[in-house]
Amino acid sequence: MKPNKALVIVDVQEAFEDSKWGERNNIEAESNIRRILELWREKGYPVIYIQHQSDDQDSVFHPKHKGFKIKSIVKPNADEVIFTKKVNSAFIGTRLQEHLNESHINEVVITGLTTPHCVSTTTRMSGNLGFKTFLISDATAAYGLTDQNGIYHKPECIHDITLATLHEEFATIFSTEQLISDMELPKD
Repeated sequence: MKPNKALVIVDVQEAFEDSKWGERNNIEAESNIRRILELWREKGYPVIYIQHQSDDQDSVFHPKHKGFKIKSIVKPNADEVIFTKKVNSAFIGTRLQEHLNESHINEVVITGLTTPHCVSTTTRMSGNLGFKTFLISDATAAYGLTDQNGIYHKPECIHDITLATLHEEFATIFSTEQLISDMELPKD
């Protein structure tokens, strides 16, 4: 029987190595994504990559810049699907939803960058579209942000609050260890 779950890796691109983003939490996010990816491939489950593509030639996400490239730590295999997007949600302007439906996938595990932006937006839409959605807390990361009042919020705070707004409303939040343990348990 074909697995009904997919791993979605959102925007794990070289662009996030640019110093313009500032301080970041969870520096092990990509390593955790890699651990999940290895287990996922071992079990033969589908992997879907989301790659942000900007039309702005000055953007670090424009295809002419090295930042557009998916990080080598989670490099896609030739048979794995890549959807490019131009907005925060991986479901808008792509065939992601159709692909999941055509593949009879009803469970989505989301990882990637960054927690309060494309990961959060994709997670919200996944839950709203009726997919059983899991977001892996330590397989995503956030950067510090300054709010509308000029107050700086540390990356850990941004990350934790974003996860809190998603948990049990749009997704179930797991750690990498919880996901791996769950996958290794025998199923009835």
